[in-house]
Amino acid sequence: MTSWLLADAAATEAAGAALAPLLRAGDVVALHGDLGAGKTSFARGVLAALGLVEEAPSPSFAIVQTYGPPEVSLPVWHVDLYRLEGSDEAAELGLDEALDDGALLIEWAERLGDRLWPDTLHLTFAANPDGARRLTWAAPASWEARWPPSEFASA
Repeated sequence: MTSWLLADAAATEAAGAALAPLLRAGDVVALHGDLGAGKTSFARGVLAALGLVEEAPSPSFAIVQTYGPPEVSLPVWHVDLYRLEGSDEAAELGLDEALDDGALLIEWAERLGDRLWPDTLHLTFAANPDGARRLTWAAPASWEARWPPSEFASA
């Protein structure tokens, strides 16, 4: 299985919550998809499951939104590269620093081009006309034992 059908935004957040306990320091998760496809909802689910009490804002304007203990159990940088013109601009963000003790959730990760880390988990969201979302993925070897989570194995 390489995809799930997520009925709505709540199901998309639940899929994000399923990823949260699997995250480790050094992990990069690339979130791909058109505007409104569910990338931010998924990231909000991850962050809520890591302990974030308030709703995570979209990092579209700030580009990088950081979270750390005690706010969350694992440091996470939530990144939105939509407004970047090219991968050279991303180099100025210092994203490698997040991987020392935390994880990266990167919306519009394709804007990094060949600067994207080789062990990145790629999640792609596509909106259906009925409001559901199709989540597909490409998991490198470093993720094979972790992704997909067992609770979604039969989805």
